[in-house]
Amino acid sequence: MKILKVCVITKKKLIDIQPVLTCPKICHCAEKNGMTAVHCASRNLEEIPTDLPGDTVSLFLDSNRITKIPNNAFKDLGHLQELDLSKNSIEIIDIGAFNGVAEGLRLLDLSNNHIQSAPKEAFSKIKAKIRLSNNPWHCECALQEALRELKLDPETVNEISCQTSVQEEYAGKPLIQVLDSGINFCNFHHKTTDVAMFVTMFGWFTMVISYVVYYVRHNQEDARRHLEYLKSLPSTQLTKDCDTINTVL
Repeated sequence: MKILKVCVITKKKLIDIQPVLTCPKICHCAEKNGMTAVHCASRNLEEIPTDLPGDTVSLFLDSNRITKIPNNAFKDLGHLQELDLSKNSIEIIDIGAFNGVAEGLRLLDLSNNHIQSAPKEAFSKIKAKIRLSNNPWHCECALQEALRELKLDPETVNEISCQTSVQEEYAGKPLIQVLDSGINFCNFHHKTTDVAMFVTMFGWFTMVISYVVYYVRHNQEDARRHLEYLKSLPSTQLTKDCDTINTVL
């Protein structure tokens, strides 16, 4: 991060003044209520800048080519209230993506990206109004649980749609409409898990039964062959063999 150090020279000594953080060269910064608004929209950025002023209150990163929000991407921006990441190519949101800013945010815009799913832990402390519209969401239990605690923007909430779904009949439908109809993706998830467990147990049971049947049939075949062998022996030899068997017993 570049720092502009401002100093005042007097006859007696050099007095250091509080360092002033400079704006990233690729962005434009403006004063906003004594803080800084950073405009980095439409700059062909592929990553979130790391040299942002610590007093940033509004950060506009829309219309770029950002694909991921990594852990601690904004951890040094303790004053951040507005974050616009719309119209990017974001696919991945790390669990700690909003560490340090989650509780202070008032507006978070993630609309018009490539997000299919996101860990609910990433949004656990966010109290801001959130825009999640126009993303290719995969509707399932994890997404339902993540949205449950979020303050979704009422103006765009109906634009959150299921591009794909664990239940194919809901693909292409607005997520809120599906949930309002009483559908619970978590119940479906539990049922799917129960079915999978049943199939697995049935498979193991079938294997055990098959082994037991094979074992019994194999022993029966050995016993039959031995009996036929004994019958084929001369009577004298058969008597000796029987006496031998009796003696052993």
